[in-house]
Amino acid sequence: MRLTTKGRYAVTAMLDLALHENKGPISLADISTRQEISLSYLEQLFAKLRRAGLVASVRGPGGGYRLGKPSEDISVASVVDSVNESMDATRCNQKGDCQKGEKCLTHHLWLDLSDQIHDFLNDISLSDLVARKDIQDISDRQDGQQAPMVEMIEEKIAVNNF
Repeated sequence: MRLTTKGRYAVTAMLDLALHENKGPISLADISTRQEISLSYLEQLFAKLRRAGLVASVRGPGGGYRLGKPSEDISVASVVDSVNESMDATRCNQKGDCQKGEKCLTHHLWLDLSDQIHDFLNDISLSDLVARKDIQDISDRQDGQQAPMVEMIEEKIAVNNF
């Protein structure tokens, strides 16, 4: 079983949003910069997250995205599910046709593993992750790296306006 970049990036972006939710709406450009995820890819993911009700968009100046529900009500599994990511450990996509149209010897073992993984991720909320010290430390480092870039951009804007 392997979670693809779609699921990983969706969880990463949602966690970034949860970590910064007290700063108002968060732009996808900010998430893109902090997490080094393509802006166009984030736009695709957030369209799916919005349809699932996990995020809400805020239009206008200072707009961006907010969580669509409290972070304690958003599980990692719901994020992965919303972007149509499979947590399937079987070779047959749970169809049971893995061996010449029939179930293979280990089909139920891998099916049970898929269920365990989904249950595990369903028991972890964004607020659980936000509360972790190691995640807070990484977020603080990322925010510190972004600050000099923002200052440089603001300085260039100020110079060009004179």
